[in-house]
Amino acid sequence: MGKRFVMCTSTGCIEYAPERYREYNIGIIRIHVLFQGKEYLEGYDLDPVDFYNELEKLEDPKNHLPKTAMPTVEEIRKHFDEAVEQGYDEGIVICISSYLGGTYNLIRLVAEDYKDRMNIHVIDSRITCFGEGLLAVRAAQMIRNDVPTEQILKEIDWMKAHQEFIGVDGKLDYLIYNGRLKGGKAFMGKMLSICPVVHFTREGECASLTTVRTPKKAVAKTCEIMKDIIGDRKPEDYILFHIFTGPSLISYMEAIEGEYGIKCNHESVIMSPVSGCHNGPWLAGYGYLPLRRDDEPLE
Repeated sequence: MGKRFVMCTSTGCIEYAPERYREYNIGIIRIHVLFQGKEYLEGYDLDPVDFYNELEKLEDPKNHLPKTAMPTVEEIRKHFDEAVEQGYDEGIVICISSYLGGTYNLIRLVAEDYKDRMNIHVIDSRITCFGEGLLAVRAAQMIRNDVPTEQILKEIDWMKAHQEFIGVDGKLDYLIYNGRLKGGKAFMGKMLSICPVVHFTREGECASLTTVRTPKKAVAKTCEIMKDIIGDRKPEDYILFHIFTGPSLISYMEAIEGEYGIKCNHESVIMSPVSGCHNGPWLAGYGYLPLRRDDEPLE
């Protein structure tokens, strides 16, 4: 096997995750954030805590929404050129769900130009935040253990088929402002204090799983659903962590999840600004990745 690298888009939250993952040297292809007249590179010069604090106190957010932009072709090429110069023969690039923008397709097209120099596998994670980054971490761990690339790609496909992201938008404001909730649904949702429980479909779309009256009831519903997802799986056979954009609902989630038999076994990871700007600063939820047991078929 030749020399192999792993990269991830900045939405994978590698830089917000525990320090121990830095040792895998996972490359970061950064997505841009345009906010209050400035352009930022996610994870480089935009702190997520500061970003969500600004969103929470933003005056007239409807007319001052943050925007996102894909990495440029030149930025992507720079990453791949450096990999060539460093002697890599093959690489795995984990990207934010293609449902959430054109970044995956752009990176895939740029990678085509390198097929005579490197074999680059560009993967649509069909999720975002540390769920996406965790796929990159697992790929890097398997490379370190000399797992053949063909098997790594199959393992990633298995993980994608079983991964979960489920959370609560404590307020509908940003979903409405960003056009994800429109017309009568938006009006009734605001009037009745309805909170959607959102998740990622297997196709990679962020969609409403159910709706519940009041944020606290929505958090309880999220815990109930998460309990069913875990089922009788043992903690050593999965990774479970909190995802959040602000602290308001996470503290309540932590207070009640024990009643549902839920206990996270991984540190919390804040949501990336690129993903969080569409949901706003009031999201709390779970990221979940089962670890394939020997008795579970790969294909």
